Amino acid sequence: MSKIKLLLDVVEDMRSLADSLQSLADAMTQGEAPEAEPVQKAAPSPPKEPAVTLEQVRAVLAEKSHDGKTEAVRELLQKYGAPKLSSVDPKHYPALLKDAEVL
Repeated sequence: MSKIKLLLDVVEDMRSLADSLQSLADAMTQGEAPEAEPVQKAAPSPPKEPAVTLEQVRAVLAEKSHDGKTEAVRELLQKYGAPKLSSVDPKHYPALLKDAEVL
């Protein structure tokens, strides 16, 4: 397409837009505009807890193990069905972290 053809297309689109805006303004001044549905605001979602990472859990468990609670750490891991931390399902990290902090 030539640049002139593109420019003519833009001008035609602008005229169409202007005509539509004029029709809308006329309808609104005559009270014929359809009622717009009220916009519903989405309820604010509750704040998410920050995701617990493997590194965070590892740091707490390492500290507990260093404090002489190695056996308690092993039992805690077995509670979540894993022989070692890397085998624990990430969805259990928040609960595991809470349990570890209690040790």
